[in-house]
Amino acid sequence: MLISSDYFSLLWPDYYPMNPTLLPSAKLAPQYHLPETATSAFFPSHLLLGQERAVDAFKLMTKIDSQHLFLGDFSGVDRPLFIKALVSQADTPSNNYLVATKKLSDDAEVQFKWQAAIPAQNVGIIAKQESLSCYLQGTLRRADLLGRMIKTDKASVYKPGALAKNHMVFICLESIWQRENLWDLLMQILHDGYYRINNELAPIPVNCKIILVGSGLAYGQLRSEDRKFNRHFPILAEMSNEVDLTQHPESAYVQWLSVLAKDEAAELEPSSLLPLFWFSSRQVEHQQRLSLNMLEIKQLIAQAKAYAGKSSLNAAAIAKALEKLKFRHNSSEVYSAQSFDDNFINLPTKGAMVGQINGLTVIDTGDYTYGEPARITTSVHYGDGEVADIERKSELGGNIHAKGMMILSACLYRIFGRDAPLHLNANIVFEQSYQEIDGDSASLAEYCCLMSAIAEQPIVQSLAVTGALDQFGNVQAIGGVNEKIEGFYTLCQRRGLTGEQGVIIPKANVLQLNLEPAVIDAVNKGLFHIHAIEHMDQAVEILMQMPAGIANEDNDFAADTLYGLVQGRLDKLAGQDDEDVELNFLARLLARLRII
Repeated sequence: MLISSDYFSLLWPDYYPMNPTLLPSAKLAPQYHLPETATSAFFPSHLLLGQERAVDAFKLMTKIDSQHLFLGDFSGVDRPLFIKALVSQADTPSNNYLVATKKLSDDAEVQFKWQAAIPAQNVGIIAKQESLSCYLQGTLRRADLLGRMIKTDKASVYKPGALAKNHMVFICLESIWQRENLWDLLMQILHDGYYRINNELAPIPVNCKIILVGSGLAYGQLRSEDRKFNRHFPILAEMSNEVDLTQHPESAYVQWLSVLAKDEAAELEPSSLLPLFWFSSRQVEHQQRLSLNMLEIKQLIAQAKAYAGKSSLNAAAIAKALEKLKFRHNSSEVYSAQSFDDNFINLPTKGAMVGQINGLTVIDTGDYTYGEPARITTSVHYGDGEVADIERKSELGGNIHAKGMMILSACLYRIFGRDAPLHLNANIVFEQSYQEIDGDSASLAEYCCLMSAIAEQPIVQSLAVTGALDQFGNVQAIGGVNEKIEGFYTLCQRRGLTGEQGVIIPKANVLQLNLEPAVIDAVNKGLFHIHAIEHMDQAVEILMQMPAGIANEDNDFAADTLYGLVQGRLDKLAGQDDEDVELNFLARLLARLRII
């Protein structure tokens, strides 16, 4: 059954096209207050933006002699650059000197000790601890930590390792954890408080701080598995991967960007800031937060510099780098679009149909994410009340998708199955889907499709839907909202925008919107619409252009509402004719009056 959407505007003018759920274009992307002139004052310490937790833990470590630090970072951190910024927060320690001493008796053993005062001229200096910090990574050897003895013609000379030369030694966890000999050696050194180069020399006292750098998940695992680690690394400095603009001004993030640009020998012009802010916000999917992924931003700046052919970068240079970045990674999206254009995938974007709806999905290829519309269909027939998930039965549906389907069934029974079982079976499926589908973001679309199939009420095909449901019908936030909207917009744009197309999203996702300028421009011109809703009843009203209905005290709905149509169909499937309905009503009335 295919009906023009103009049909609905004639029947229900109160619901079409004016709707309070429509979002204005001002809410479709973040708004920033950016400086009009280039930032000139920035230092490595500006990279600590949003890292109050890590800085506090680091400063605490410097005040306690017996406790060392675990720095929990994430894959987007430029470790050498961040370590340089972090150690700038430490008080500059004085140089220390490792000297050999022994008691007055000639046969006394030689001992090594550290001292801050410069030794007398007749006292040999074994090692100087004059470097603030170092970072060890890659293939580490015992000598890298402890040092080694170098034999000459006349004598053996000690060449200090990292522990003797630095006040703070940062060590990559992955470089030492899997190497049992080195890991056990480090734990033993911290336990004993000293280390030996060989059996002939006296032990050398540990006089530095150890900072292990790895993921926060690894810290929890080590604490539960290694007693020695648990004893010596009680302080966790966990890094944040995003910054909240309600807590920090945009100017602080501009300085953060400028430090990264300087490391790439580039300079950011004021016009380049807005596209960088939009890109950063998109990475964390929030209008009021920005990404602290140093490597991604640095790579983008380096690419923009290469395309521009100069170190001074403006908005055009950043925009071109972003365009090329997408071009290098979007081959899967291009091939998907061709399948829609060639009608290999059937998905209408105009008219209306019963038991069919356009859902929104996200495809993640690992290096690139894009939205792809999906056609969901529902068929209903007489049965025992089961809402069957064909994806699950064919082993193409994941556990979270199965959970969403169960919640959908709970919503159905909450409204229509309170007092008696439903004599209905339904089958719901993603059409032309040949890979696993997971997540609960399609549960709203599946519910609307089920209501359409039961009531035999057509759904507008020019709208696509995404949203997760709870058991009370509230629409909850979903992931990938920007990609989903842009995926459906791109399909409609290629087919020709009519002014009737759009998407329905959860209102809870509005703060995550950061859409492409082309989508915002289409919304401004009234060619595309974005509805933000809070309850499933709002979705069915928009999609089927009629009121959902409100139950009376007997849990009955008016016949001219959607739920009234659904209730009437369910009663027919249960074998109740008009006479039965009247008798049931009379029986309920007599029961209330306590006559029966």
